[in-house]
Amino acid sequence: MLKASFRSFLSHKGRMVLSAIAVLLSVAFVSGTLIFTDTITKTFDDLFSSTAADVTVSQKSDQSDEDLAMSGQIKSIPVTTVDKLATVEGVKSAHPSVDVESITLVNADNKVLGRDNGPPTIGISWYHTDRSAVNITSGTPPTGPNQVVIDADTADRKNVKIGDQLRIINAFGRTDVKVVGIATFTKTNPGATLAFLETKFAQQTLLGSTDKISSVELDAAPGVSDDQLKANVTKALGPGFEVKTADEAAKDAADQIGTFINFIKYFMLGFAGVAVLVGIFLIFNTFSMLVAQRTRELGLLRAIGASRGQVTKSVLVESVLLGLIGSTIGLAAGFGLAVGLKALMTAAGMNLKGAELVFKPLTPIVAYLVGTLVTVIAAYIPARRASRISPMAALREAGAPQQKPLKVRTIIGLVLVAAGAFALVGAATGSGGGAGGLLGLGILLTLVSFVVLGPVLARTVIPALSAGFPKWFGPMGRLSRQNSVRNPRRTGATASAVMIGVALVSATSVVASSMNASIADQIDKNFGADFTVQANQSNPLPDEVATSVKATEGVGQVVRARLIGGVNLTYPDGHTTTKDQINAVDPGYTSMWKTDYKDGDKGRVGEPGTIAVSEGVAKDHKAVVGSTVNVTFPGGQSVPLKVVAVQKDDKGGFGFGNASTLSIADVDKADPGTHDFLVMFNGKEGADKEQVSEAVKKTLDPYPQFKVRDQSDYKDQVKGQINFLLYLIYALLGLTIIIAILGVVNTLALSVVERTREIGLMRAIGASRRQIKRMIKLEAIAIAVFAALIGLALGLTWGVVTQRLLANYGLELLSLPWVSLISMVVAAAVIGLLAALMPGRRAAKMNVLRAIASE
Repeated sequence: MLKASFRSFLSHKGRMVLSAIAVLLSVAFVSGTLIFTDTITKTFDDLFSSTAADVTVSQKSDQSDEDLAMSGQIKSIPVTTVDKLATVEGVKSAHPSVDVESITLVNADNKVLGRDNGPPTIGISWYHTDRSAVNITSGTPPTGPNQVVIDADTADRKNVKIGDQLRIINAFGRTDVKVVGIATFTKTNPGATLAFLETKFAQQTLLGSTDKISSVELDAAPGVSDDQLKANVTKALGPGFEVKTADEAAKDAADQIGTFINFIKYFMLGFAGVAVLVGIFLIFNTFSMLVAQRTRELGLLRAIGASRGQVTKSVLVESVLLGLIGSTIGLAAGFGLAVGLKALMTAAGMNLKGAELVFKPLTPIVAYLVGTLVTVIAAYIPARRASRISPMAALREAGAPQQKPLKVRTIIGLVLVAAGAFALVGAATGSGGGAGGLLGLGILLTLVSFVVLGPVLARTVIPALSAGFPKWFGPMGRLSRQNSVRNPRRTGATASAVMIGVALVSATSVVASSMNASIADQIDKNFGADFTVQANQSNPLPDEVATSVKATEGVGQVVRARLIGGVNLTYPDGHTTTKDQINAVDPGYTSMWKTDYKDGDKGRVGEPGTIAVSEGVAKDHKAVVGSTVNVTFPGGQSVPLKVVAVQKDDKGGFGFGNASTLSIADVDKADPGTHDFLVMFNGKEGADKEQVSEAVKKTLDPYPQFKVRDQSDYKDQVKGQINFLLYLIYALLGLTIIIAILGVVNTLALSVVERTREIGLMRAIGASRRQIKRMIKLEAIAIAVFAALIGLALGLTWGVVTQRLLANYGLELLSLPWVSLISMVVAAAVIGLLAALMPGRRAAKMNVLRAIASE
């Protein structure tokens, strides 16, 4: 039986090719993702571990890095810490270090050298050791004021040469510098743009004072371990400092980038999982059709003594061979995908050219498990069917077993539909985590139910879709209509693969369109300023931006806004929230941002000594108008503020959300060092808005990283961010569409083989090659459009329910992208047409006499 299985597999290898491609694509996506993410992880682990000092001392802060980035604050310690640490037992040497991410580097043409919305631009004090991440490969190190060394990748990308004049922009203003050297990374570039400065110049330029540094790097004396040195330093310094060993610093750095790597990993593996699911339908159909075509052959095996178990194992052995071959080729293709992803990341700024691909033992194990298990699972039901073939089938003239009625399938499908619909209704009318769980359950149940009901729907929907075929295409149209539902199980399984892809794409489109519409609506309702200037990622707005805007001719009222994290709020009921986020604004804020207020005087929001709280806070903590809230800032200073207004809860948290709002004047007194993240302004009464906009743009010309935006620009910015994610999802879902197309091609190709004699007889009685091709094409179009419509119905349902669930979180408007949705149906028809080309060509070229003589 084993020998028979091998011979059978080899005799049908041509029919297995497309199924093997489905396995190949799924395995390639999984293995490529694992290889790529393992490569990035090891590359950065090596980088961080080789460049970390034995012990690093920096400021201890209750604020997270995200909180500090929002407010534009920079962690620092006194420069006197260096001399103090130099005398600690076990310290061989102590070196001051300045390392600041919140800067922008601009060339003489006023072009930003960093990447938009990409890795940061970092200003670093120059100090070279054996563990330095870069070496000077051209020019000299920075030895004095206004000198800079930049990394070679940025120099190559932006055509920067030694002697060029650049400008550093940060929260403290603008500083002109001259390029004196180019530094090349010894291992890999994490994608950042680096600017190396002489230490004292770095202190003054990046920290605003030569009395501050970012950290102290300590080298341990011979025989002193990192842990022992850390203990000595901690004892000598006392509280207020964060002390890390090399291993701890490397781990923290790796964990930060690990979050990004894991996002990529699981995001891509999620789509690989969808591709695997779609591939199951293709493989299932292939083996179902092969078993049906080999009914007589399998009946003969039973007649000469093969048991039912042996027949089952024979088919499963063929599936294992298919899985092993597809997995092996897919694993090799995974290497190619990993190389492509490396190149893509390099193009995005993360230079991984020198990084060797990491191939962990887990990768081939996962690859072969995915490839073989998926194939065996998909082939199991056809294998069971094969074992039930009677020995008498060997004596029959025809080979296909009779089709079972669809009554049981219909009942099961309807029960699943009802359960899925119940879960989706619960998700649409509920809120919180429970509703999210119902949404996931509802999506799963409705997807499975439509897969189960696929044959039933095919038998009823496809005849309706192709009702005009006989009239438009004559006898071939009538035959294609009948052939499409001749085997509803096969048609349903083929359509399921296309259905899944269309459902996911259409659901994503509905959610994205609703998100765009909802945010645009919120902007229309809340955006009261004529224009805004917003901070760029971790780069806060320098104080002089607001000052320059105010001084521009034609500008009227100007209102600043800041985000401050790590704040403790003590309410009238005695309850204290820790590490909270607050907004700080200037008076006049409510005219610029039209937030709804339930109680109090909104005109006083932003006045010194006042605070506005959200409706939820007022209810939970008795913070009514006139009561006092004590605000304790990260520096430790506490300020009592009077509640002057209660803001209605913002469901979406768009803009300024539900955080408490106080005055920038109070923040500057209690917690100096914060910076603006947004400047809103209006033109003077009677001033031409377009002229005001152009005047401010000219004023802010020295700050090319900041853009002046009106309401329309703001909408475009948000829409662009959403659409970028949407197109990325479309690209990844394209893999499932490719596999679905292969499924249609494979089904039609095997169907042609199954109907060889029938097609031969049709040719014998006068059907032309063109008519045969037309019949196959019409079958494919009917199946593809049927699948698209079912997928569209599912996707619309999922998308609408998701929007209703998220309506409690700001996604208040439902928007259906009809052009995109209709385009999917048209695209499905085109896909069906393309999928029919090869099978139709093969059917038309059949030798008539051989076809008639075939069994």
